[in-house]
Amino acid sequence: MDIPTIRIIGENTQAGTYILRFQLKSEIELQFGRFKKGKLIHLNAGIYTYVGSALSEKGATSLARRLVRHATRSDEKPPHSIRDEMVRLFKEIELGPQNPLPKNGKKLFWNIYHLLDLDRVEIKNIIAIRSTTRLENNIAEFLEQDSGTEIIEKSLGANDSPKNTHILRANPDEYWWMNLSNEMNSRYQS
Repeated sequence: MDIPTIRIIGENTQAGTYILRFQLKSEIELQFGRFKKGKLIHLNAGIYTYVGSALSEKGATSLARRLVRHATRSDEKPPHSIRDEMVRLFKEIELGPQNPLPKNGKKLFWNIYHLLDLDRVEIKNIIAIRSTTRLENNIAEFLEQDSGTEIIEKSLGANDSPKNTHILRANPDEYWWMNLSNEMNSRYQS
């Protein structure tokens, strides 16, 4: 089975919704910024998903720039290993600007940034859906109801959509990820 590292669905827009699949290599207790007043949340080692969106056609909130920002760590920490492939692919398919790297470094603003900034976390796969339609909440609800995911903490990762949870523990089976990728393709391919 050949699972693409990055799968792009749809075309003709710089905006979209995405699902990250990442691995936490060892368990942690982590504060996700000010989420739930800085509550420490326990995460076991394993595979997780994050659903996000970037619905601008240009700037820092365009799809390519947002994804590259996720694959970048703060300060002088090395980026996620997937970042070079992202930059190359995005240039090839004309998703985003020629140089989508953050211009002024990375500040830990969103909940997910606190997790992705750790060196024990590595982004493994991305499904990106190019669309100006807000799909984030529908996809998050779909994942919440999937038997292959588990809610760690209600509303985690969903600052602008507190009815949903956007960071979920996920089935580590690559078949599960491939099936999810195919499901997203059948739902959202334009």
